[in-house]
Amino acid sequence: MLEPILTVASGFAAGLFAGAFGVGGGMVTTPAARLVLGHPGLVAVGTSLLVVIPTAAVALWAHLRRGHVDLSVVPTIATWGMLAAIAGAGFGTVLGHSVVLLLVAGLLLVTSASFLRKPVVPLVAPGPAEGLKRGVWSLRLTGVCAGLLSGLLGIGGGIVIVPVLVRRFGYPIKKAIGTSLAVVIGLALPGAMAHQLLGNVDVSLALGLAAGSVPGALIGAWLTSVAADKAVRAGFGVFLALTGVWLAANELAVLL
Repeated sequence: MLEPILTVASGFAAGLFAGAFGVGGGMVTTPAARLVLGHPGLVAVGTSLLVVIPTAAVALWAHLRRGHVDLSVVPTIATWGMLAAIAGAGFGTVLGHSVVLLLVAGLLLVTSASFLRKPVVPLVAPGPAEGLKRGVWSLRLTGVCAGLLSGLLGIGGGIVIVPVLVRRFGYPIKKAIGTSLAVVIGLALPGAMAHQLLGNVDVSLALGLAAGSVPGALIGAWLTSVAADKAVRAGFGVFLALTGVWLAANELAVLL
């Protein structure tokens, strides 16, 4: 009786952070499925990646309505990331769930540090349009990295895309979040299909998580729209740090 409640609650939390921070929601559902609901690590990764699709789609719709999406960079990042997402799913099977989950934790902590530091001057100026013209290879590399991590870790790739758009191209944080969600959907599709073929998806778990993540995504997008940019940046950094520490501690406890 308690498990369905925890599943929907985990999905709601994932949707909330997906809508607020453009991360797809897998950073919540992956550790929740593994540590709270007791599913195997690779099932947690594969199922979370499937749930990313409806979660990110709902959040994207909400951000589009508020003008927080730059679709001009989406095809470049997504195209280069889709094949990488399939490769990432295969690497996850080879590496094993403990390595995958510890990689999730490390990535969260590194990304958190970049958002809690004092903002820096973007490397490409003056803004997104010029950044697309002068930094196309950076966008392509971002797609490859995000795709690999999407398939490998089940997190949608947003934790790569948002920092790059903010720190490399000078995007406002809210527009980076909305744009990230558009890419995340494209990256999650091939990765989820690959995990399905590998037998790493629990459909009943996915439905329960999605039941909570869809309304959560709408609320998260609204919260970001009314919050100050500085508060969004700080909240993103703190959330990543706490999740990374929690996940690493629990996974190491399992190994030891």
